[in-house]
Amino acid sequence: MRHCSVQVRGLLTREELDRYNALIEVGSYLEDQTRYDLAYNIQKEIDILILPAIERLKDKGRARDRATAEYLESLRDEEDDDEDEEADGKNPSD
Repeated sequence: MRHCSVQVRGLLTREELDRYNALIEVGSYLEDQTRYDLAYNIQKEIDILILPAIERLKDKGRARDRATAEYLESLRDEEDDDEDEEADGKNPSD
């Protein structure tokens, strides 16, 4: 059975995680019994189960990217303000 990443597992709800662990256990048993035809169906169920957690991970990444962009923009604004003050002949440390 293919496990999902630790990041994705960390974003599963308690109910999703319980179901994920149960499906992994069943799938591993089926693989031990060389019932790969049935284990394939279990793997498909796992793949469907983790889709919401993958979306949550993507959302976290997008939020982090937005926060980084806002931070960099604020740094650029501060630099522009400092340059404007220097051009006016004012010392920014005053």
